[in-house]
Amino acid sequence: MSARPFAHMNCSLAQTLDVVGDRWTLLILRDAFFGVTRFDAFQKRLGIARNLLADRLRHLCDEGIMAKSGGQSRRTAYRLTAKGLDLVPVLLALAHWGDKHRANPKGARAIFVDRQTGTPIQRMSIRAAEGQALEPADLTFERGPGLADPSPANGAPPLADRPQGDLP
Repeated sequence: MSARPFAHMNCSLAQTLDVVGDRWTLLILRDAFFGVTRFDAFQKRLGIARNLLADRLRHLCDEGIMAKSGGQSRRTAYRLTAKGLDLVPVLLALAHWGDKHRANPKGARAIFVDRQTGTPIQRMSIRAAEGQALEPADLTFERGPGLADPSPANGAPPLADRPQGDLP
C-alpha cells in the first residue's frame, strides 16, 4: 500500500479512505463478506496480481479489519473481524448506489436478503434518530470534539466561516 496521503487531514472520511480507499481493497472486502477466505480464491475471483493481493490482505490484517488464521501453511484463512463487519453497511450503500446509477439493464446484480425472513432488505438511506427517512438537504453539521483544530483542509475556508448548514 502507498504512504498514508491523508494522515494530515482531521477528517473521518479521509482517515477511512487511508484504510479502505483502494478499489482492490473494497473488492476483497466484498468477497470476504460473501464467504471467500483463502488467498487463492480471492486471487482467482478477482484476477488481481498475487503481490497486490498479498499487500492488501496484509494491510487489512494490520488494520484489524481481517484476521489471519491457520498459521503459515497454504491453509491460511482470512476472515472479517468485528471491525471489518462494521464496513458492511458501506459496501451495501456502494452496491445500492451502483445498482441505481450504474445499473445493469437486466436489473439488480445482487439482492441482499434478510436471512431469517427471506425478504430483501431496504436500500441504504439516511435516517433520523427516530427512524424517519431524511434527504441530504435535511442534514447540517456541528463541530464535534474531535474537530478542535479548525484549520482548513485543501484550502477550504474554516468551518466557522461557512454559511450555516454547508457541509465541510
